[in-house]
Amino acid sequence: MNKILTLSAGLLAIGAASPALAQEAATVTDPSANVAYILNTLLFLIGGFLVMWMAAGFAMLEAGLVRSKNVTMQCLKNISLYSLGGLMFWATGYNLMYTDVTSWIGTFGPYSMQAVGAADVETGYSVASDWFFQMVFCATAASIVSGTVAERVKYWPFMIFVLVLTGFLYPITGSWEWGAGWLDQMGFSDFAGSTLVHSVGGWAALSGAIIIGPRLGRYVDGKVNVMPGSNIPLATLGTFILWLGWFGFNGASQLAMGTISDVSDVSRIFVNTNMAAVGGVLAAVILTQLMYGKIDVTMALNGALAGLVSITAEPLTPSVPASIMIGAVGGLIVVVAVPLLDKLKIDDVVGAIPVHLLAGIWGTLIVAANTQSEVDGVTLSIGAQLGVQALGVVAIGAFTFITTAIIWSILKFTIGVRPTEEDERLGMDITEVGVEAYPEFVKG
Repeated sequence: MNKILTLSAGLLAIGAASPALAQEAATVTDPSANVAYILNTLLFLIGGFLVMWMAAGFAMLEAGLVRSKNVTMQCLKNISLYSLGGLMFWATGYNLMYTDVTSWIGTFGPYSMQAVGAADVETGYSVASDWFFQMVFCATAASIVSGTVAERVKYWPFMIFVLVLTGFLYPITGSWEWGAGWLDQMGFSDFAGSTLVHSVGGWAALSGAIIIGPRLGRYVDGKVNVMPGSNIPLATLGTFILWLGWFGFNGASQLAMGTISDVSDVSRIFVNTNMAAVGGVLAAVILTQLMYGKIDVTMALNGALAGLVSITAEPLTPSVPASIMIGAVGGLIVVVAVPLLDKLKIDDVVGAIPVHLLAGIWGTLIVAANTQSEVDGVTLSIGAQLGVQALGVVAIGAFTFITTAIIWSILKFTIGVRPTEEDERLGMDITEVGVEAYPEFVKG
């Protein structure tokens, strides 16, 4: 034990003296740079597999909130979209997002991994670890769409949509900020992706819900027919898995763990991330009690997720009370927006549009109250920062909504997106997958 403590103390001492991530003098022969390189790379890898675990969270959340006759299809879609998203992000997505980005777009083509035994010393971390970390973010955007359009979209049209979204659309808008494109040059700030990941997925989900239309029987004679999910415990498990994965989502977006200050900031991000989710849950619970006289557990689950989405744009600089408030507003947005979507006859099966799109917009705008970017050596005012944040929301929203609407429309009028009415009534598990999730139960 004493040897372990001595080694740990030595590593901390080296870390305290190690250079910042971008220090040009780092070399492979510099011991402190080596330690920083290892720790930075570990941050990407650990954060990456936590975000990958969120794929399980989305799958379980959706499986719990759809009817029993469509559970297998949602499980199939989630493991498929994660796989296809990973393939497309390697094939061209990463380079489009990060390599030789002009103001608007990077370069096409597959990503070339580092050689065996090689170290990307000049970056301060393994670029392969960065690719893995960025790839799981890409898959997250596609998962958001899956839940909204569940129960009435065939498998292959959905996968074609995922191919375009993960390989091209998501990386292009991501390059505008994270690839140092035109929005980044203007001072737009989105720490871990309230807009770049969550709202992008939300806009794609919204266009799909509008163009595809609601589930059969959802809206009849001006009334909303409730279609309860098949498994609330499973949806709750999915929410907790997502909550856990979010520590990787936000924490590893610090992008460095080679100094004491970096590690302290990662810790602060963990706390703020957690407390925003807490605020989202409690706000949703209280508001549903006041509005309906009963507490809606699905609102509580989505309140947690909305709080997490809201803090994602800036999880470092807010105080703990501010983080709770930011998350609480996200929870309130969910409770108010879900019935509003029903009034508009927009059928969002899992509530992903309020959670990821609307809370993502809120989280992106409130950044201006806590962080002001520096442009050309001048720190933006709060008003100027808010203007840049709003511009980013509008630009990314318009691009994503229009392009995804075009893709959905092409699919709808060519190969078709929806199953037949008979197949939809029977459920996608029997008609398209051939495996029922709950064969011994009566279908819901």
